Amino acid sequence: MKIILLKDVKKQGKAKDILEVKDGYGTFLINNGYALLATNGSLNKLKEINAQEEAEELKNVEQCKKTKAKLEKNVYSFKVKTGTMDKVFGSISPKQISDKLNQMGFDIEKKQLKIKESLSSLGTHNVEVVLHKSVIAKIKVELKK
Repeated sequence: MKIILLKDVKKQGKAKDILEVKDGYGTFLINNGYALLATNGSLNKLKEINAQEEAEELKNVEQCKKTKAKLEKNVYSFKVKTGTMDKVFGSISPKQISDKLNQMGFDIEKKQLKIKESLSSLGTHNVEVVLHKSVIAKIKVELKK
């Protein structure tokens, strides 16, 4: 029996996979809402859904590229307290950076920020913003007295 999985099934496959299974197991999956019988109609519907998702993905990537271009134009500055010999008290956290970006109109969460070294010294630092798995913006964060 040929089926199309609607949900992920452990040790069998992921949603939208087409599998060849035994009749009894296929009936079980269909009755419990985990699969559909693979007919010409359902295969065509699966192709339409995949094409629609691919188009949405391309639109999302284009939107992320536009956001990346806007993000990389600016240098984002933070005023910090310093001690003797310009040593910074504490450091700038991803939460503070995401708050500043959100104030400027970008919808960035702190988990999208990848900071390689601690932002605890004066000067300009590079921070990566993962907008999409294929679109990564590199912004400049400046720490000032």
